[in-house]
Amino acid sequence: MRLFVGLGNPGAKYAGNRHNIGFMALDRIAADHGFGPWRKAHHGLAAEGRLGLEKVVLLKPETFMNLSGQSVQSAVSFYKLALNEVTVFHDELDLAPGKARVKTGGGHAGHNGLRSIHQHLGEAYNRVRLGIGHPGHKDAVAAYVLHDFAKADQDWLDDLLRGISDGAAALAAGDSARFLNAVALRMAPARNSGAGGEAASAQPDDKPGAMAPEKATAPAKPHSPFDALRGLLRKGD
Repeated sequence: MRLFVGLGNPGAKYAGNRHNIGFMALDRIAADHGFGPWRKAHHGLAAEGRLGLEKVVLLKPETFMNLSGQSVQSAVSFYKLALNEVTVFHDELDLAPGKARVKTGGGHAGHNGLRSIHQHLGEAYNRVRLGIGHPGHKDAVAAYVLHDFAKADQDWLDDLLRGISDGAAALAAGDSARFLNAVALRMAPARNSGAGGEAASAQPDDKPGAMAPEKATAPAKPHSPFDALRGLLRKGD
């Protein structure tokens, strides 16, 4: 069994915030994979379903970000889970927008939701770090994460969430490489080759409009003064 936790703040006021990308990821997984209805549980909202062969519980804490650990600890205790069976989806300032990384253990880097989980459970759980970029100055961070994604972000955000959903079963099975590959395919889809419809693999120097090198031809042999005489003799045969 696996517990997937999305971090965010409850309520319509925060629904579109960058800080709520963890909630968004779980909502997409639940919708795409036919999870049961969200219900009140463990100081949050929970939904149950299956991803591949694994039973998975999705949890969105409603304690507000700073107290996320209370909700996660309640679910971990109820289901008697080990920390390596817990995966937390959260926003990551230190990754470019649309980037995703998987990590186990380590510090909380000042993220208040992770800080709270650390305090209640320790740090040996899995994380899916979802890049939202950095505003450029630490004094601007609070306003930045509590602001909605811009309209210009919607295309990559949708692709990222679709990729997370595509790879969710692999993540539940512990295959983080295959999960990240599913995300990458959504973020940078393979080019179509055209008539055949197969993906074209670009080489490092495969540039649009580049010409293939011409084949080398053997140099012509020099003519001998006797070549013309030989030709005349052949004609007289």
